[in-house]
Amino acid sequence: MGASKTEHFSDEQNELATLFKAIAHPARIAIVEYLLKIDTCICGDIVNELPLAQPTVSQHLRELKNAGIIKGTIEGTAICYCINEITFKKMENYFSVFNSQLKNKCC
Repeated sequence: MGASKTEHFSDEQNELATLFKAIAHPARIAIVEYLLKIDTCICGDIVNELPLAQPTVSQHLRELKNAGIIKGTIEGTAICYCINEITFKKMENYFSVFNSQLKNKCC
């Protein structure tokens, strides 16, 4: 298998690819949807909502946090997670431009 050669692409393209790769799992989409629904929560709350073990949920949360899709703050012995609005704005802007360009195509 060859190298991905990410250096041939713009920083924005690489950043968006990282974001979309991080969110491209049904458990992570479920986590994001849950966080949108309740605004903030702790890891234990998410574990109760998903049919996954706590270590698996923690791994998915770590992937989402590393990509910047969610952010977390430590409150005592728990971590409260919430959506990173800045990251979602970047994705929204990308799809807005994408949608505008698509509308201008004639097929």
